[in-house]
Amino acid sequence: MNTPLPAPASSYTISLSRIKDLPGHRRPRELALEVGVENVPDEVLLAILLRSGISGQSVIDLARQLLDAYQGSLAQLATARQEELLELGIKGLGNVKRLELRAAFELGRRARKEAAVPQRLIREPVHVLAELESQTAHLDQETIWVLPLDQKYRLRRAPIEITKGILNASLSHPREIFREAIRMAAAAVIIAHNHPSGDPTPSAEDLATTRQLVATGNVVGIQVLDHIIIGGNHPPPPPYTSLRESGLVDFS
Repeated sequence: MNTPLPAPASSYTISLSRIKDLPGHRRPRELALEVGVENVPDEVLLAILLRSGISGQSVIDLARQLLDAYQGSLAQLATARQEELLELGIKGLGNVKRLELRAAFELGRRARKEAAVPQRLIREPVHVLAELESQTAHLDQETIWVLPLDQKYRLRRAPIEITKGILNASLSHPREIFREAIRMAAAAVIIAHNHPSGDPTPSAEDLATTRQLVATGNVVGIQVLDHIIIGGNHPPPPPYTSLRESGLVDFS
């Protein structure tokens, strides 16, 4: 007769029973390193963030007390405000620990928001303008963005602000552009920046920098599709210049 597989929860029970056998305050960390953060229960993950307990109460006990205050719900805990955590009156949950918890949950929230961005097709300069028009409408500083795209020219995430200068500051160095593109595993990018003056006519520096970006993209295997320069508050039509459409830069 076949022996049934143990229930997944049993591994948690075994792991938790071993916490006391692990050395000192690093027990939750050692456990997570041994089995992976995805395989430990909620209280161990919280204990890693909290780092230490207080006299007579381990960090695991502190984590369980915090979870119990929210009926074991991470979702409820994740939405708790700083003041609300203070009102719990849990000993050992000081200002720093409360701040670190809020920071961790905020990072998770931002990651979910980023992942939820629809993969919009970016095939024309007007698509880029639609992505950035509200951000550039009242800027008085020159700012550069990179739009990371997949192989089908779908936007992998919202446009990433690379640098923000003062008035007529120069464009970013290619390493800043491609650092973000590589991090996002982009197959292609579109570069965009604004001219606060309202005139989207490219400068000699804009052209030179774009050629440098195209060359760098060819080296690292990330195609630069276009560089869009967006005018300011009330530019004359058209409100942008596409360096690809203008023929001023060879993007091949």
